[in-house]
Amino acid sequence: MKIRGGDLDLVEYEFQPFHSGECIHTLGFERDYHLSPYSGIVKAIAPGRIHLTVLDMNRFAPDRPGGGGVGFALQIYCSAEVECTASGLEIDYSREPIIRHFVEVFRKTVHYEGGFKIAVFDHEKKHVGLGSTGSVLLALGHAMNAALGSPLNSEQIRLLIGHNYVEETEDGQVTSGFETGVGPAAATYGGMVITGDELALAYRHSFAEGKNVFVTIPPTVVSSAGRAEFDLLMNRARNLDYQDRELKAYLLLMDLIPALERGDLLKIGDIIWEIEFRGSKRAEVEHHGFEIYRQMSLLREAGLEFVGMSSVGPSIAIVTGQSREAVARLIEPLGLEIAIETKVNNEGLKIIFQ
Repeated sequence: MKIRGGDLDLVEYEFQPFHSGECIHTLGFERDYHLSPYSGIVKAIAPGRIHLTVLDMNRFAPDRPGGGGVGFALQIYCSAEVECTASGLEIDYSREPIIRHFVEVFRKTVHYEGGFKIAVFDHEKKHVGLGSTGSVLLALGHAMNAALGSPLNSEQIRLLIGHNYVEETEDGQVTSGFETGVGPAAATYGGMVITGDELALAYRHSFAEGKNVFVTIPPTVVSSAGRAEFDLLMNRARNLDYQDRELKAYLLLMDLIPALERGDLLKIGDIIWEIEFRGSKRAEVEHHGFEIYRQMSLLREAGLEFVGMSSVGPSIAIVTGQSREAVARLIEPLGLEIAIETKVNNEGLKIIFQ
């Protein structure tokens, strides 16, 4: 596949699928840890996320996590239950290849020679911009880690996920995926996060405490996964980020962070709305057609404080102090309905020993 970022920036990228457990990156964390296997079941619960924008798509690729970005955690959840066994690997989840791959990443990193019995549950909203894969892997990583006495810390787990992030192929193999670090960071710590390049966590703050979050998923005829996502992110989106990356970074540093510090939802909504028309975010929205711009604009004009599309869409997140009934009255004339009613998660991941 060809990647074009500008007139003098054209490279070819060839996806190379591999089997789960191959091409592992332990990031220098690999060593003999003191492991203390837990005798029962450990459950980790990770929130979903809204990914509002990448900062610069020229700084990431399927084999290079990074690019920076901003997003926040939701009170919709994925979970993983892990039990240590003498040997082998038993997985109860439909997307077994990605689970098997990260299990091998973790086992190699901490030098664990035993087995696991794993059950995974996701929020069942896949490839619509709510971060199911990242939350599943985060829950899995923390459940395995806690089951062995927590040899790794939260940052090590987050970085291992980012540098070993994969999506499954049709033939049961895996291939490197896109990862900015926003999803796992938001799900780990809760609230709104800003990441820099190379998965660096630049900022985290609680967000929209006590407000309502409504997610609507407009109908779309285009894909937000696989080759369609690759072509979008690595061509037009990169070109637009060459033009607007400095402006987006300025808006986050000089306007968004102060607004978060003082809890100003109206100002935060204004900043995110400005970013909807800038750089790669513009490419992501236009990918689904200008109808989504029209719908979001009408919602903003109706007085909703915060309206933004998540990731490559088509999910639209609404953050507001208004009630479900009031929001439903606004979106129904647009042919939309509330798919998810929730709130921002400001606590992050939780672990339960059973």
